[in-house]
Amino acid sequence: MITLIRGGTVVTAEGELRHDVRIEGETIAAVGPDLQVPADARVIDAGGAYVMPGGIDPHTHMELPFMGTVASEDFFTGTSAAAAGGTTMCIDFVIPAPEERLLDAFHKWRGWSEKAACDYSLHVAITWWDDSVREDMGTLAREHGVNSFKHFMAYKNAIMCDDETLVNSFKTAKELGALCTLHAENGELVYVLQQEIFDKGITGPEGHPLSRPPEVEGEAANRAIRIAEVLGVPVYLVHTSCIDALEAVTRARLEGQRVFAEVLAQHLVIDDSVYRDPDWNTAAHYVMSPPFRPREHQEALWRGLAAGMLQTTATDHCCFCTPQKQAGLDDFRQIPNGTGGVEDRLSVLWHHGVRTGRLTPSEFVAITSTNTAKIFNIFPKKGALVAGADADVVIWDPDRTRTISAATHHQNIDFNIYEGMEVTGDAAITLSRGLVVWEDGQLKTVRGRGRYIDRPCFAPYWDSQRRRNARAEPTKVHRQRPVTK
Repeated sequence: MITLIRGGTVVTAEGELRHDVRIEGETIAAVGPDLQVPADARVIDAGGAYVMPGGIDPHTHMELPFMGTVASEDFFTGTSAAAAGGTTMCIDFVIPAPEERLLDAFHKWRGWSEKAACDYSLHVAITWWDDSVREDMGTLAREHGVNSFKHFMAYKNAIMCDDETLVNSFKTAKELGALCTLHAENGELVYVLQQEIFDKGITGPEGHPLSRPPEVEGEAANRAIRIAEVLGVPVYLVHTSCIDALEAVTRARLEGQRVFAEVLAQHLVIDDSVYRDPDWNTAAHYVMSPPFRPREHQEALWRGLAAGMLQTTATDHCCFCTPQKQAGLDDFRQIPNGTGGVEDRLSVLWHHGVRTGRLTPSEFVAITSTNTAKIFNIFPKKGALVAGADADVVIWDPDRTRTISAATHHQNIDFNIYEGMEVTGDAAITLSRGLVVWEDGQLKTVRGRGRYIDRPCFAPYWDSQRRRNARAEPTKVHRQRPVTK
């Protein structure tokens, strides 16, 4: 089947042009002015709209087993909701239990993910260490298209990595040409602070941000970055939420270190006042880690995004309905951590980013799609509008206005963290590999049509032999003797 998207403004990370887009089957065949229309083609009129690469969310958790329950969103409902918002690919996480073989966990997640409606890929978490973990990392990288491994520096007595595990995993990832991703919070400090705050009689959701102040994120971010510097391996910090972590990223990048960082759309627009809502259920729905921060952190994150210190945006989409959140009614430490948002990321970023002048349309495409594709080595198959790319396309109406609400969203959760927010800018039509999956406010997704996307490891261009040689043969520094009288 041939589809021609005609009359729109094509927006890529490089710029804007009035071009048509021709799609043949699942692939973009041509992008250019005044493309010919075959007699049997479907023509989509994009006049007055932007035509952009479909969004890529690099951080989701569909049907995740966590904190004694399972996230309410599965791979079909979650990727369908994503499509309604203009996102055509998610990168989810395999999280093995301690002592569970990585390959066993990977195959289990692949089984769950077969129902996905749009394309997806999988990071794999390192939650423990022995020689089998090293072996499985190699197999995943070479045979299963996994080029990123996640490390939780939080969640003590569960999935937290100690420094020994970080070092072993980082060294193995470097040998493979893989990327190390990090949840940066000092788990030991969080554990102590949680107990102290609970012992003071603070048991509600307001205790959550008190137990995870910005300093615990900043310390962990800096520690992980410095370990990576010594070992010469690139790192990617997920959900950067505060000034402290942003400063650690900025310093490292200015020193020339290969450090990438993402920010969640919700951390840019929601502050910590939500935890003081008098309704316990409402406050509990905002419990996620890292928590929402005071407003000055939001402004800093916007500046970091505009300056290129933060390269990607995500959602950490991990849904728990109200009865699941109520597991922590008497103890904030037992509230399952997670919020939704995969459907609303693009609209929130357009409204608060592009319409306010913080971002250009091309920067919007970069932070919602192209940068993720480049960092995780799937560009230009994904994140691009060029001949040969997958036909993942969103036709974006910059003037369409909607009010975000749990009553109308497509996410499988009974709450929306953006409830009542009016946004201007929305997906009019979404195509996933050439198939229209969202049009005229109607989902048209097909269960199981989503395809697992291999992400090859990188060539070892970041090999740090030069750094090691430099450390082995340090430059001689001649210091002048102090003058004494």
